[in-house]
Amino acid sequence: MDKVVKQGDRIAKVMARAGLCSRRDAERWIADGRVSVNGKAIDSPALNVLPSDRIIVDGKPMNKENMRETRLFRYNKPVGLVTSHKDEQGRQTVFESLPDNLPRLISVGRLDLNTQGLLLLTNDGELSRFMELPSTGWARRYKVRAYGHVSQERLDDLKKGVTIEGVKYAGIDATLEKQQGDNAWMSITLKEGKNREIRRVMEYLGLRVNRLIRLSYGPFQLGNLAEGKVEEIKGKVLKEQLSGFFKK
Repeated sequence: MDKVVKQGDRIAKVMARAGLCSRRDAERWIADGRVSVNGKAIDSPALNVLPSDRIIVDGKPMNKENMRETRLFRYNKPVGLVTSHKDEQGRQTVFESLPDNLPRLISVGRLDLNTQGLLLLTNDGELSRFMELPSTGWARRYKVRAYGHVSQERLDDLKKGVTIEGVKYAGIDATLEKQQGDNAWMSITLKEGKNREIRRVMEYLGLRVNRLIRLSYGPFQLGNLAEGKVEEIKGKVLKEQLSGFFKK
């Protein structure tokens, strides 16, 4: 399905489809006066635009080339990279490590500084939002190594969900694969993916995570993709796995 902007699309949606940001971020950028259309600054996202309209963001014309086709990439994130376009502390970001020949991309969710493994990247902010929604129901699977000892019985209790310092976490499937000295290796699957969820839940169990690798996000797998490498998911596979998005 062609992703060319249709007549009368809301400007925040157009900006998201161009991969500039999420629709929510676009609305904030507009409110902050960072966007103009046909030479006039706008302060409300309640505006429909046509393909012929000239959209300027932060003083630069918006690149409409990205709207021709939705693309999705698998990336094997190494430890030590920040999942953002710019880091206030000057740390290297995921996007700085990508090849120069790629379009501007945004992440589907995030992995924290010390988490490695599968990170999905797309040029379409609407797709990113769709894949992150709890209603999409996609599971994220991780391999976890944590310092400490735990029983399968305690891990099974996580299926009921848990509340930690007022934060409710939905049910988590956790399997103890092996206890190797003072380190427990586990396979953990969750659907919510709240900020630092696995680390906080493991701390609740008296464990300290010292290695965390995301193996899959929904139907997309890390597989044998080498660390630091990025690979585009073929269009046919993308449309098969995300038929609900492309039928919208």
